[in-house]
Amino acid sequence: MIFTAFERLVAFRYLRARREEGFVSVIAGFSLLGIALGVGTLIVVMSVMNGFRAELLGRILGVQSHITVTSMQGPLKNYVEIVDRLKGLPGVQSVAPMIDGEVFVSANNNGTGAYMRGYRAEDLRKRTLISGGIVLGSLDDFKGEDVAIIGVGMAQSLGLTIGSEFKAISSKTQATMMGTIPRIKEFRVVAIFDVGMSQYNASFAFIPLEAAQLYFQQKGAASAMEVMVSDIEDVGPVKQQLAGALGTGFRLTDWQALNADLFGAVEVERNVMFLILTLIIIVAAFNIISGQIMLVKEKGRNIAIMRTMGATRGAILRVFLLSGASIGVIGTLLGCLLGTAFADNIETIRRWLEGLTGVPLFNATIYFLSKLPAIVDPVEVALIVAMALVLTLLASLYPAWRAARLDPVEALRYE
Repeated sequence: MIFTAFERLVAFRYLRARREEGFVSVIAGFSLLGIALGVGTLIVVMSVMNGFRAELLGRILGVQSHITVTSMQGPLKNYVEIVDRLKGLPGVQSVAPMIDGEVFVSANNNGTGAYMRGYRAEDLRKRTLISGGIVLGSLDDFKGEDVAIIGVGMAQSLGLTIGSEFKAISSKTQATMMGTIPRIKEFRVVAIFDVGMSQYNASFAFIPLEAAQLYFQQKGAASAMEVMVSDIEDVGPVKQQLAGALGTGFRLTDWQALNADLFGAVEVERNVMFLILTLIIIVAAFNIISGQIMLVKEKGRNIAIMRTMGATRGAILRVFLLSGASIGVIGTLLGCLLGTAFADNIETIRRWLEGLTGVPLFNATIYFLSKLPAIVDPVEVALIVAMALVLTLLASLYPAWRAARLDPVEALRYE
């Protein structure tokens, strides 16, 4: 739609209401503010939800596998052969044998439940989230039958540091002269990691694969194979290739199935928040309708004079359409700028507010992550901006149509 210079002049003059039309100007101002707040808040919330999902996915898949392969017949005794068979398949990044089990860890008169996993040293180094998250100690000492790597949360709760020892008590029993008792073994801490996720920092411990084979009584075997793929969002085809290469007797579980409830809840919350915050923009759009209707009523005499001087109904419609749409355009652009700026600096703003109020705004033990993430998606921002512009344009149509349909004779009858 092309607007003439006359139409632009009249439309922008109507936006600058005179003193006697101040109430109309106030409504237009609140409409603009509502649009800006709605768009900005929607961008911030969607960016935080995107960042939360990406960070959560990165942390989880930095510790867990993309695809887990287990045997229906029990431990995998030929795991070396399986590794050689699978690691050359398209889309497979790495394959690692693993042994895990639940244990009770105790030290310094304190105890906690933990997941203990056994890896080969070279496989653990490939887990960059873990190997790159070592805050004390070194992976060079990750060898032997009595060494372990623990999370920073576990180290703090049990009072452990490099060189400290703790007892691991397994639910699996062993036969002795005194009867069956739980398996108890002491491990020495050689490294402490921080993966940025409190759940893993507090409940995971890693030991060498050979030590896990002895402790969990799976000598020469592995309990599962962990397969890492190149594209985590497209594990289906790789899973089918693995199933074909392995044959029958194996169970394959991907990360989507293991974490379906968690990421399903995140997606539902994301969609609900989008719908709720969109209502802010819709309410602001209704404010534009009411403000423009009042403006049409106030300018009835001016509209009649312009019509008698030759202005067409189309020209009048474009004047008020431009007047109402300008509020939406300015508010949308302002909200877009504020929202993206806030999302890009949300962690800095969070720390500043926590320092100002002294109240923690993002508890890592509740939200899993140690910082508040945000990822601004340009496509998503464009969709939000487009939605806001369409809503405000639609809101401007009815008042503009009423202005164009105004009869000059009726408007000037009592003047």
